[in-house]
Amino acid sequence: MRTLLRSTAAFRRYAEDAQNTAAPHTVLILFPDGELLRTLLKECAKAFFGAEEGTRVSRLIDGETYSDCLIYPRKGEKLSVDAASAIIDESLLRPVEGEKKLIVIDGFQTASQLVQNKLLKVLEEPPAGVWFLLGATAEHAVLPTVLSRAVKMAEPPFSEKAVLEALRRGHVRTSGLEEAAAASGGIYSVAETLISDGGEEYRLAEDLLLLENPEELCRKLGERKECKTLLSALGLVIRDAMLLCCGQAQYCVRRSENVQKISQKYHMATLLDSVELLAACEREIQFNANAGQAFLSFALRMREEEKRWQKLS
Repeated sequence: MRTLLRSTAAFRRYAEDAQNTAAPHTVLILFPDGELLRTLLKECAKAFFGAEEGTRVSRLIDGETYSDCLIYPRKGEKLSVDAASAIIDESLLRPVEGEKKLIVIDGFQTASQLVQNKLLKVLEEPPAGVWFLLGATAEHAVLPTVLSRAVKMAEPPFSEKAVLEALRRGHVRTSGLEEAAAASGGIYSVAETLISDGGEEYRLAEDLLLLENPEELCRKLGERKECKTLLSALGLVIRDAMLLCCGQAQYCVRRSENVQKISQKYHMATLLDSVELLAACEREIQFNANAGQAFLSFALRMREEEKRWQKLS
């Protein structure tokens, strides 16, 4: 996984700038994989300090205990007003071991406008010897005033090939790697989750498309905190069902009996329409809609589309 992160253009650019002592004082890295964002930022921090893998500084940065590399907020938390105050106070203190200090802020997209505005001045004019490295999964959640003061390094999702190669390095003799890479949408952490669940997400996706009465299943889905992997699994199941419909079975990676049934249950036109229906379902969940209701709405719309196409055919 470290190899994958170090292959990103954002890491290579930041490492090159750091090596040439030309790192901008405030950098914003946009990276779509929120689970790995913090790890990517720490890899960049190692490059900033010239810390080779396995050295003391490298280990301290990994453990988030290096005195000249401060990482906010605590893992799993959002950046609070108190944390923003602490960042401002820390920026006024001299480095402990060297001549430069790096303040890393993970998950900046979750920071409120109040917090972002509080940090605005120090991000625009950091004290001498202080650099800022911000990480966010989405640009739209970062205030324009912050964007205008930071050098932005945007990293797209990984290619399916890159995810598969990384999975093969980290999961030797594990089945389902091709399915996970294809379903991941270039998000490595999604691929790993799909591997770890033993295929349950794909089975749930297939049930959602096949059950005549999906209400009970959707009620259970409504209890979930995280739906990204199920959405990814649905996308792959629909894609492979479409490939079967148009006689391109050789390109399928999910070759289950249920995918075959889905390709026979739905018209090709319905499956094509389902791509937009699935995107709408994902948007509803992102905007805090009940996941169970969003999935039920998706399943019912699929069935309505199928009835419409049956009447037209």
